[in-house]
Amino acid sequence: MTIDEMNKKRQELGYSYKDIARLADMPLSTVQKILGGVTKNPRRESLIKIQQVLILKTAHDEKLPTDNMLLRESPPAYNAEKNYTIDDYYALPDEQRVELIDGVFYDMAAPSSPHQFIGGNIYAKLFNHVAIHKGNCLPMMSPVDVQLDCDDKTMIQPDVLIVCDRSKVTKRGIFGAPDFLVEVLSPSTRKKDMTLKMTKYLNAGVKEYWIIDPDKRKVVVYDLVTLDIPMIYGFQDDIPVGIWEGKCMINLSDVDQLLDELSM
Repeated sequence: MTIDEMNKKRQELGYSYKDIARLADMPLSTVQKILGGVTKNPRRESLIKIQQVLILKTAHDEKLPTDNMLLRESPPAYNAEKNYTIDDYYALPDEQRVELIDGVFYDMAAPSSPHQFIGGNIYAKLFNHVAIHKGNCLPMMSPVDVQLDCDDKTMIQPDVLIVCDRSKVTKRGIFGAPDFLVEVLSPSTRKKDMTLKMTKYLNAGVKEYWIIDPDKRKVVVYDLVTLDIPMIYGFQDDIPVGIWEGKCMINLSDVDQLLDELSM
């Protein structure tokens, strides 16, 4: 969009400069200078924020299941519009990978090779443990839809999960909170996984949450039942699965070697 097109769209939507600033989480003076033509070479990031606010409102009003509905990960300002539902989620084309959190769409980039190695490795070890011990719990890995809060405002896709209450498993995915969740950090999801999702998982009743940092080769384990201080492990450590009272241990040393090979 050009500045003129942005202003035209803003007027059509009835938005003031103050509204744009609030929704885009930007200083009012910055918005005024950009849309008023005072700033001749505005930052691309600022233009994208303003465009997202205008496009999102239009897409919502017209119920358009297109890329224009998607919110990019990092800017907290995009949490301003909280109106999308699971119906909107299911209306998106299959090739668009998103999460819906409290009525806000978050675009999900294709996972990197390290991301896949780590998630697949953990899932395989959890699955093998259940198979050997004939357990009732069901390990799963992304993509699987999780209707975390049992409402129509949130649908997430954790990297790895365990559900022990099989009544939560439906044809479409999981209805309710899993017992155990793993998220592998990436540059685009780091903030969401460490803050927004952490709060959602705690409030939903998830018992255990692992955050894995491929760059630092660290695993942070949160016991969301006792709320003890989180434990931090390296990829060479034996990491106990708390919901199984430590009877299953996960070691990522084989993934550690793979990551070394990728960096060569």
